[in-house]
Amino acid sequence: MATSLYRLGRFAFRRPRLVVLVWLGLLAAGIVGTATLSSLTPAAFSIPGTESQRAGDLLHERFSQLAANSATARIVFQARDGGKLSDPASRSLVSATVQRLSTAPQVSTASNPFAAHGISADGTIAYSQVGFKVPAKEVTPQVRGAIKTAIEPARAGGLTVEYGGDAMTETEAPHLTEVIGFAVAAVVLVLTFGSVVAAGLPLLSAIIGVGIGVTAIGTASGFFDVASTTSVLALMLGLAVSIDYALFIVSRYRQELYDGLEPEEAVGRATGTAGSAVVFAGLTVVIALAALSMVGIPFLTQMGLAAAFTVVVAVAIALTFLPAMLAIAGPRIRPASAPAAPAAPAAPAAPAAPAARTIGRRWVDFVTRRPIAVLLAACIGLGALAIPALDLQLGLTNDSTAKPGTSQRAAYDLLTAGFGPGFNGPLLVVVDAADAKAAADGTASAIRGLPQVKAVGTPVLNPAGDTALMTVIPAAGPSAPETRELVRSIRDLPQTVGVSVTGATAVTLDVSAKLGSALTPYLLLVVGLAFLLLMLVFRSVVIPLKATLGFLLTIAATFGTLVAIFQWGWLAGLFGVEGQTGPILSMLPIFLIGVVFGLAMDYQIFLVTRMREARGLGATPLGAVVQGFSQSARVVTAAAVIMIAVFSGFLLSGEMMFRELGFGLAVAVAIDAFVVRLTIVPAVMALLGRSAWWLPRRLDRVLPAIDVEGGQLQDQAGAN
Repeated sequence: MATSLYRLGRFAFRRPRLVVLVWLGLLAAGIVGTATLSSLTPAAFSIPGTESQRAGDLLHERFSQLAANSATARIVFQARDGGKLSDPASRSLVSATVQRLSTAPQVSTASNPFAAHGISADGTIAYSQVGFKVPAKEVTPQVRGAIKTAIEPARAGGLTVEYGGDAMTETEAPHLTEVIGFAVAAVVLVLTFGSVVAAGLPLLSAIIGVGIGVTAIGTASGFFDVASTTSVLALMLGLAVSIDYALFIVSRYRQELYDGLEPEEAVGRATGTAGSAVVFAGLTVVIALAALSMVGIPFLTQMGLAAAFTVVVAVAIALTFLPAMLAIAGPRIRPASAPAAPAAPAAPAAPAAPAARTIGRRWVDFVTRRPIAVLLAACIGLGALAIPALDLQLGLTNDSTAKPGTSQRAAYDLLTAGFGPGFNGPLLVVVDAADAKAAADGTASAIRGLPQVKAVGTPVLNPAGDTALMTVIPAAGPSAPETRELVRSIRDLPQTVGVSVTGATAVTLDVSAKLGSALTPYLLLVVGLAFLLLMLVFRSVVIPLKATLGFLLTIAATFGTLVAIFQWGWLAGLFGVEGQTGPILSMLPIFLIGVVFGLAMDYQIFLVTRMREARGLGATPLGAVVQGFSQSARVVTAAAVIMIAVFSGFLLSGEMMFRELGFGLAVAVAIDAFVVRLTIVPAVMALLGRSAWWLPRRLDRVLPAIDVEGGQLQDQAGAN
């Protein structure tokens, strides 16, 4: 592999204009395709094969008059200063508001709370259920503006009026999340290279790579149903890995120049060695992301495949566009202390210990002198961080986690105060029977006898009379354990007819069950394939095992940190989630597992490849650890800081899902890079010594030889 990439790098270096034009042409095609074909839609959440999804599909099929997929909104009224909504003035304001709502564009119905029993027991809070003729994704900003205008007279008349529901969910103006991460990356790169030109190349590579990836997704949306959130992860991951992969190759190129190689040879060597590590690192990320399609949730499949495609583009950009740009940059990329006149290529010798004791060298010396103490301290610290994960609770986002001060959050809180916590999470029970009325009446009677039931609505029949729908209001909130138990109890009722349950809590239960059943095969596939890849790269069974165990420590500590902040509320004010704590998004754990596993293997490959290279050049096992660490620690640290900056920027997102995802990825990278890879790995390698590179002889004979460290390039240089 190293030889093939060596030739590819030299080809790109010799024909830089051709290579750059090809990539710019692809970017231009993507921009044109997105501008003319893009049809991204809001994320449509579905979980095929589950009871809640089957119930939803049945409603859509048999209750066409309910417009099951149409948008809804709730307008909530509250009387002020001890008054009641039944007072003549307040009643008139409410009725007039409902009348204006019913005539708003795209609105099909608006219930009058006085006629639809939508008033709280104390008469101070009421709501109007507003139905729309179109799905939520088709509700225009103008229509939302009309709804807001319709409620203003009631506010001016002295009532508190708030709104919620999917129809009123607005896409916030984009924050400068990517800009912040990009700016931090620029600073880190300048500090790492000491050169604006050298720092600019990884940033330029990232712009081109992410641009091609995201515009390709936009173009694909003209042919397939692609959710608008699909490109977010592609942008997040693409930006981070594009910069990191270019960083590793540019760093190696500058080292080769420093060692006296001419630029073309240095590009070939850098692409053959660091480029090989980039290929395998990217492959592990792609495997982890593409394997998300195993879960069977379309939303996850789309995001995983789109992000995997962007990573593939990032690898290709690093191996071709970057060498071409190195040729265009010319001597401006050369390290200040590199020889002015390039020397003829020479066979490298085993790397010597650095003359200056860098921070990385001092750290690895400290770790390898006290490996047991360091290992114990790191493991105990990560174990402590992981403890909150024992209380991990999963759920779906709703207005209870909306930002305090917003109308959506105020409406949610008012409904909870007026009608109980279960009102915001009703269960929809669907009865499928030839005589649906009799079957529904019997089912309703049985449900009323269950604990944790506050109310059961009157069953509604479809025109054919073979399906009934009833609303069950739990006594507890949507995320409460009691409500989940109620769902199970309804599903466990003795049935002679088809009874199914849907609604937010039911969906959460089904998602958790589906993810739980998919988690084991997913981990076996991802970890198994990555284990084989790492075994091929390092020709060792111990190093892949160590890498996998380190990943488990990382993911456990990451989950614990997520629970402590986003669920328990520790340091919530510091991270901007005060008043928005609640269950962790159901799909986040498996998503984090996939992405973090890929990124963790990145650092494992970049770090240990240099150790293996030093070992292959004759260094002792301990010397290889020290030398390989000293040569790669600075670059790995810079790469980790860049990823942390990119991911942390998503804490500014208005979407709770992306805030949790960005925070989780940032914490995971910090833990994995600085604690696992830069601390635990050298400690374990020092303890294992020669045993770290153990591979059974039979396996050694069977496995194909993959030259990642550039041994063949060194042999060729020696022969010349």
